[in-house]
Amino acid sequence: MATLTIPPVLSSPRDDAMHLYKAFKGLGCDSSAVINILAHRDSAQRALIANEYKVMYSEDLTKRLSSELSGNLKKAVLLWMPDPARRDAMILRDALTADIDLKAATEVICSRTPSQLQHLKQLYHSLYGVYLEHAIQAQASGDLEQLLLAYLSTPRSEGFEVDRTMVDHDAKALYKAGEKRLGTDEKTFRLIFSGRSRAHLAAVSSAYHSMYARELKKAVKGETSGNFEHGLVTILQCAENPGKYFAKVLRKAMKGIGTADKTLIRVIVTRTEIDMQYIKAEYHKKHHKSLNDAVHSETSSHYRAFLLALLGPNHH
Repeated sequence: MATLTIPPVLSSPRDDAMHLYKAFKGLGCDSSAVINILAHRDSAQRALIANEYKVMYSEDLTKRLSSELSGNLKKAVLLWMPDPARRDAMILRDALTADIDLKAATEVICSRTPSQLQHLKQLYHSLYGVYLEHAIQAQASGDLEQLLLAYLSTPRSEGFEVDRTMVDHDAKALYKAGEKRLGTDEKTFRLIFSGRSRAHLAAVSSAYHSMYARELKKAVKGETSGNFEHGLVTILQCAENPGKYFAKVLRKAMKGIGTADKTLIRVIVTRTEIDMQYIKAEYHKKHHKSLNDAVHSETSSHYRAFLLALLGPNHH
């Protein structure tokens, strides 16, 4: 497998801008040069490069990338350029207005922290002149709509402290609302899943298991369905182990015939600067194959090189 040549870290945003300009000049675009620079720069560095580029060449770097690149490489690079909050806003805008994809919208909302969501809501409104809540109401309905709106608006602690009594109380309430009765009381699931911190929900999950010898995730899957189920499972798994959750999303995108490139790009690009090492470890643990190898066999050319550069070295 070809390893990417990583340019020296001492390169300044100004140098990077010059190198990118050089890569665009002439016939065709030197995609390898573009990948070698951008895939190895963090969010703050990418913003500085875009700034320098604008100052030096009076042209928007993103627009230039858009006209120089094509296909999946273009999609991945354009999603990689902005900072995380703006990127999430772009993904949601697309999933809620252009290429309607409630699953993608649910994944993004239900896997982010309360402070990320606060920032995201403000940014969504300032970028698109629409409240994210209204965009959701226009596309989602029923239990999913109510879950997403509650998840976006409920303040939750990001700390690790939990109240045991509350935890046991929630575990019992969920059992009563689901497995204990005929039919399901969705409201209880919605209130607890949207209203509790990650640490608390993880504790509820383990209390549920010790009280009823059943997995809470299995109960959710047995009691709910469709996008509402997907939202609850996302919230629960991201409370317990986000790495495992995203490893599963990636596996699904690559399983069977063809590849769901949009999902592959979305997850790799949005998690690279957050928890990619954990996702890689979980993927390997479950499938006895590295995530890098899986991506390598599902992609090709510069698109493959870019995703692999984001994933970083293959340790397995």
